[in-house]
Amino acid sequence: MTTYRLGSSPAVHTPGILAWAINGYAFQQDRQRLLDLFCVTFSSVPSDAFESLLSKAVPYTVDGETVVFTVEG
Repeated sequence: MTTYRLGSSPAVHTPGILAWAINGYAFQQDRQRLLDLFCVTFSSVPSDAFESLLSKAVPYTVDGETVVFTVEG
């Protein structure tokens, strides 16, 4: 299992962006754009990990301003 930590910056609050993206991921036509957004922003995380996160297949926690989630693999 691999644990990922997605940090925030002064310009981007990652927990808020993730909540928005999870909501948008429910719409088929928006999925690829949202997946691309996270893959470009956090390029060290594989796209299949983001697919699991955005589709709510894996839970996440918020540690301060950091999103933490674990995927198999």
